[in-house]
Parts: sequence; structure tokens; C-alpha cells
Amino acid sequence: MKQVSPAKDERGFFSYTPHPYTLTPLFQVRKMSSRTYKKLIAKKFSQDFKSAIEIIESPIPEPTGDEIVIRNKFAGINSGFDTLLCQGKVPYVNLTPPFDLGVEAVGEVVAVGDNIQNFQVGDAVVTTVRGGGYREYQAINANLAVKVRQATPEVLTLMPTGISALVALEKVGEMKSNEVVLVTAAAGGTGHIAVQLAKLAGNHVIGTCGSPKKAELLASLGCDRIINYHTENLDRVLKQEYPNGVNLVFDCVGRQVFDTCLENIAIRGRLVVVGFISEYGRNLEEVTQPRIYHQLFWKAASVRGFLMPLYQEYAAEARDRLLHLFYTNQLKVAVDPTQFQGVESIPNAVEYLLSGKNCGKVVVRFSH
Repeated sequence: MKQVSPAKDERGFFSYTPHPYTLTPLFQVRKMSSRTYKKLIAKKFSQDFKSAIEIIESPIPEPTGDEIVIRNKFAGINSGFDTLLCQGKVPYVNLTPPFDLGVEAVGEVVAVGDNIQNFQVGDAVVTTVRGGGYREYQAINANLAVKVRQATPEVLTLMPTGISALVALEKVGEMKSNEVVLVTAAAGGTGHIAVQLAKLAGNHVIGTCGSPKKAELLASLGCDRIINYHTENLDRVLKQEYPNGVNLVFDCVGRQVFDTCLENIAIRGRLVVVGFISEYGRNLEEVTQPRIYHQLFWKAASVRGFLMPLYQEYAAEARDRLLHLFYTNQLKVAVDPTQFQGVESIPNAVEYLLSGKNCGKVVVRFSH
């Protein structure tokens, strides 16, 4: 069987082309209850995620010499990327349907290739292979898997979600100590990690959210000022309570929230664009107003875009540091309690995350 070498796609994620699966006798190390598994694919481009996708069954793969086969236990939901990908609006990839969906997964090794020395059956591993998330099994090059203590949703949240928060704050936002840091969508999967990292660095942290439940989570994480945008006006609070402005903004929302954060940036402040969930799945808002440099120039401030695949050289160190913080109880991980079970539930999980109702990371559990 031809060996497949991993390669990064245009967005920076590792991707692979599955080798032709066969129904030859499966690996001997563990007996499978079924010879097939379910996965989610994009069958066509569509504005609506649910109409773009299809669930199909494929034979459970056998590993080539340098591969491991993983039975996924949990997949992380990334609604923004999923939606834009199915609309054909991600400029970093050039895919033609049908193609596999999902990126983040944590699971258990169930078979190893002949050349594998550092993995064995039963190991818990995390993967961030584009196309390897929304499926029950995946066969990938062993170099693309990271061994962890247990295959839990909490560990899945740290990679790559937590890694993105850390790298965005430190490398792009140049986070210091004794500054005012504002995290939007602070109770989300990325936001709640960013809040804690900013606190650990010795900063005053403002977090925005949209419900009392989310405010409770942020309070438990040590957020200094919690702004529920349904009961308080973000711009008014910032102008009244932070007249010197915000030193570092970690923005995942976009639209009016972005405008408000920019207007309240401090001298030499940095606004990091981590996402723009307010526009995912919708037509982009056209804005007519003075150019952005009129707001930046007089404060020597800056707006910086962040995309984790373009900062991959920092990923390994960030991952190790996050795992240490988590295992030593210095970092809490919030997983949304809403249950999504099986490949069939992924469309609802994507819709749920886009609705903004989540409190922490949204994950799907696969049963076997």
C-alpha cells in the first residue's frame, strides 16, 4: 500500500489524502465491532452548513508503516471555520467537494504501523489534522499525533484552542504585566483560556459575555470586570471606568464590538483580531467611515490579525506549557455541558456554537 506523506495545506493545517481503504483482514491488535465507521463530509458548497454536508460510511482503515489508527472519542467544534469552509470562503484552502470536515480530535490508538516505535495501542492522543475531526476513526502519520495522559474534552480544549489563546496574547499581542486586557466572548472556548492566561501574567482583565451563567464562569476564573452586553453598554463602561483606555484587546466577535474596542484603545495599545463570530455564516457588513489610521495614528496603536497556522513555530512550546498549567491545576478548562452525541449531532453543535449560547468549549462525543 502506498504510503502517504503529511503536508500542510494553504491554511497551515496538516492535511492528508486518505489511502484507498480495503476490506482486507483488519489489524490483529484489537478486534473491531464493525468494519465501517461514520464521518462527515462537505458534499457541496452552500451558504447553509446543514445543506452542504452529508454523513457517509467508510471501511475502517489499516495503518501503513508510518501510520497509526485512532478511534476518536471527542471532536472539538469550530463553527466559524466549518461554516466558511463549506461556503468556499476560506482563502487559505482550495478544496473541491466532496472533502472531509473537522480538525480537532482526541482519541485512542487502536492500531500501529510496522515502523512505529513511540506509540502503542491504548495511548491517548490529540490530533489537529484538517479532515480528521468529524469522523469516528482516522489513520494518520504518527508524527501528527500528540500523546497525552487521557483522552478527555479538557485536553482537547487546550489543543489547538488554548494554544491559539496563548500565542495570540503573547506573540501577537505582546502581552505584558500590569496592563488592562479586554477579552471579548470571554466565556467561549478560546476566550475563557485567554482570561486565565492574562490573569496569570498579572493583568487586570475585562471580559464580555451575554448571560448571567457566563458571568458566573468568568467570576470563577478571576475576571476583574465582567460586562454582560445585554445589561450594560460596553462603550459606556469603558469610557467611564477605563478613561486611559485598554492596553490589549483579544477580540473574537467583530462588527460593533470591534469598533467599540478600537475607539477605547489606549496609547500604544494593541487590538488582536482572533475571529469575527458576529459575521460567520452571514454576509459581510460593508462599513463607510473614516479610515482606521485616523484612530491608530494619534495613539501609536495597532490592529493585528492572528491566524494560528501562521505561527506554528510557537505551537509545541505553547502546548507543553498549557498542559503543565492544566496538570498542576493552575489553569481551568470549561467544557460546555450540552451533550452532543455522535456524528449525527455535529450540525446541531455547529449551530449551537454559532448561536452564542455556549459556555466553554463545545465538543461532540463519539460512542463505540
